[in-house]
Amino acid sequence: MNKAALYKAFETKYEELKAALAGDDLERMKQLTLEVHAMVHPAEVSGASEKTIADYVLDYMLAGNQNKLVPRQIWDTDLHYAGTDMVPLCWQFWHTYRIEDLVSNILMADQDQIFNDEWQKKIGATITDTGNALEPDEVRDFGEKINAEALRDYMITVGKNTRTILEKLTLDEIKSMVPEEWVMRILEVGGVTTDFRSVWLLVFWGRLTRAGMILTPMTYHHMMHLPACIDHLSIID
Repeated sequence: MNKAALYKAFETKYEELKAALAGDDLERMKQLTLEVHAMVHPAEVSGASEKTIADYVLDYMLAGNQNKLVPRQIWDTDLHYAGTDMVPLCWQFWHTYRIEDLVSNILMADQDQIFNDEWQKKIGATITDTGNALEPDEVRDFGEKINAEALRDYMITVGKNTRTILEKLTLDEIKSMVPEEWVMRILEVGGVTTDFRSVWLLVFWGRLTRAGMILTPMTYHHMMHLPACIDHLSIID
């Protein structure tokens, strides 16, 4: 399958998910949420039999390309909230899965994030936050220290955990926002910094219902970053 077909399949299913989340059929919501989530995560996360968009990029990274520079994302509208518009490939996965870990656990489930001191040591990360505000020299230094295999393990752990959280959501939870103190907990645990290019995320996430979190951090956010890697590096045709 080529990248155009993969992108089209995602967009079609994503539109179905948006429509479902606007309704009240909980089982339909969950079914589509899990299907779309699976499309933008490595197949191991969901048990899928075919390679996903994420698998192509992950395989390329694990083949010794973690420090290949790629555009930060496919949209440039938010780049004034970024320290640099070019990042190492491994930063893309760090950024998207740190956000998924923080949002799914702290905001969606009111529980501790997966990331801790042990994970930081294994991965070799110089930061604990999402990396939004890193300057060009800082992001290159970050990439050079990353253990790609450990980052992959973190990704799989986060993705599987998210699916467990998504399966347990009630209709009322999906339709509702979360308390402000949950949002501020992300700052307290070091998920964002006080730099305006990082802390703005709290405002953004704090305005979302859990349905909005499903539509952005859990699914579409990955598609803001994966195509930037695929298209720039010609990973698949």
